[in-house]
Amino acid sequence: RLPPPAFKSAIAHHPAPTHFFNMSTVQEIESAVSHLPPADLAAFRAWFAEFDAAAWDRTLAADVAAGRLDALADEALADLRAGRTTAL
Repeated sequence: RLPPPAFKSAIAHHPAPTHFFNMSTVQEIESAVSHLPPADLAAFRAWFAEFDAAAWDRTLAADVAAGRLDALADEALADLRAGRTTAL
């Protein structure tokens, strides 16, 4: 997923926009993010929240498809059938 237009615009107008595309360490990324103006930081946060949520969704979907959650689902269904649950 691509960054939102506001974030891309902030990068394009940064004094050294190519620096953003040559970052290879977490420290370099942290430094770049810590120097963003408030509006650009807000745009980055919004983009990253979406990016992170999508990564989480892909991981969860892969775990479900691989059966990694089957034992937990079986346990929950057994608890439901045995009356060991409460209504929400």
